[in-house]
Amino acid sequence: MAESAGISRFTVVEAYDRLVASGLVEGRQGSGYFVRIQPETLPATAEYSDPERSAPSQLDISWLIGEMVRPHPKDRIPAAAGLLPQHWLNAEMINAAVRAVGRGSQSLLLEYGDPRGLPSFREQTASRLQAQGVPAQADRNILTVAGVTHGLDLVLRLLVQPGDTVFVEEPGWFLIFGRLAAYGVRIVGIPRLEEGPDLRMLERLAQIHKPRLFLINSVVHNPTGHTLGVAAAHDVLMLAERHDFLIVEDDTYSDFYAGAPIRLAAMGRLERVILVSGYAKTLAAGLRVGFLAARPDLIARLTDLKMLAGLTTSSLGESVTYHLLHEGHYNRHLLRLRQRVDHARHRCVEALQSCGLRLPSVPQAGIFVWADCGYDSELVARLASERGILLAPGTLFSPEQASSTMLRFSVSAMERTELWPLLRDILDEASCLSGSS
Repeated sequence: MAESAGISRFTVVEAYDRLVASGLVEGRQGSGYFVRIQPETLPATAEYSDPERSAPSQLDISWLIGEMVRPHPKDRIPAAAGLLPQHWLNAEMINAAVRAVGRGSQSLLLEYGDPRGLPSFREQTASRLQAQGVPAQADRNILTVAGVTHGLDLVLRLLVQPGDTVFVEEPGWFLIFGRLAAYGVRIVGIPRLEEGPDLRMLERLAQIHKPRLFLINSVVHNPTGHTLGVAAAHDVLMLAERHDFLIVEDDTYSDFYAGAPIRLAAMGRLERVILVSGYAKTLAAGLRVGFLAARPDLIARLTDLKMLAGLTTSSLGESVTYHLLHEGHYNRHLLRLRQRVDHARHRCVEALQSCGLRLPSVPQAGIFVWADCGYDSELVARLASERGILLAPGTLFSPEQASSTMLRFSVSAMERTELWPLLRDILDEASCLSGSS
């Protein structure tokens, strides 16, 4: 072939290698290359024939997560997106960090790495936490994880058994409800107020149910945007001590808060608090870099569980994140990002109010706005889905999946100016349907 085509033998060999890699041909030593017989293609079933699936009969947690993470056509409006748009983040900054790390140690990809996580990243993490009042030491209190979801999963696998009671906030992060249900635990919702959880309800239910854990989103709560007050934080810690339960503090959105927020991990000195955080929302979800901060005995047990479940986390992702933190790139990026998010949130609040939605309170930070549409939010979300708009109905933010008139909006929806007249039409249709029923 090289002679007949007048090209290099190396070029022909590379072409064959690519055909082999594509599964189109196979190489037989001493005989040459042969066309690979392709298996007969099975007809697509009705269930999987259309990847752009419509809303199911019941809008459940799996549906919302799937809709949030899968790619969407440009004409679809992800008004409930859990991540900021790519162009709000800084891909070039991350690519430059990847190149810089790639020129360094080759062992990042060729070896497993430290089960507790990249030492330099843990040192950087401990230093940042200490500056925020959390008494964390790299070798005693820090464990890296593949994002907040992975960290929470490790904690739950270690600390809860079927039949245990776990307190969550209501409203709260819907994904954790699904994880808890999978472990067979009893889920009890604690109403979330502006300053923190309903303390009277927390104490009364703690006396009744004897919870194992309380999962709380203290700084920039998802979905309301509230941040824990100092008095409420103190009382939560006192109740945890009195009723002997641990607190898992989800710190996912804290970097969107300008200033020094109250953290239970700082006030409680990590005695009864496990802090979990990561960089998916502010930096890059694809890096899958997060961390846990906890007492040394818990970190040791969580490290063993991490190794049993998946050996180690990605040293490459942790090294890229460390580079961005250590060189100061992350802080500069975060300042610009926070300003953009704050501006978009103010505009989003105004737009929602102009459409007739009511806000129980205006969020002071974060990427979400929690708004009351006045109608069954699942009905509104279904009507929106038919028009190519993804909305997150409030029923999914309830551990009991209770009916709700609330909707969670992402502030990045402000970029889609076509959303607002469509939303008005959807609410008008919901009003008609609600009146006829």
